Amino acid sequence: MTARRYIVEGRVQGVGFRYFVVREAQALGLSGWVRNMADGRVEVLAAGDDSALEVLAGRLWEGPRSARVSAVGVSDGDAPGWTDFRILPTPW
Repeated sequence: MTARRYIVEGRVQGVGFRYFVVREAQALGLSGWVRNMADGRVEVLAAGDDSALEVLAGRLWEGPRSARVSAVGVSDGDAPGWTDFRILPTPW
């Protein structure tokens, strides 16, 4: 199992982005979490097989209809420690 951390920038808060990520990640069989960040970005930690993570990365660039994604940063992450995908509270 591989884990990746994504930081999504642009118009990604207040447009249903976290719910979009949960649906996409669950459909791909990934575990992890998504949350808004205090600076307006969205953070995603996803774990699963490499091909599913690649698909998720592409879908993060798309986002829901109202989103306007300008950048998606990716780095290695630590496995979340659970098997589902959930929304975490904003850390502020």
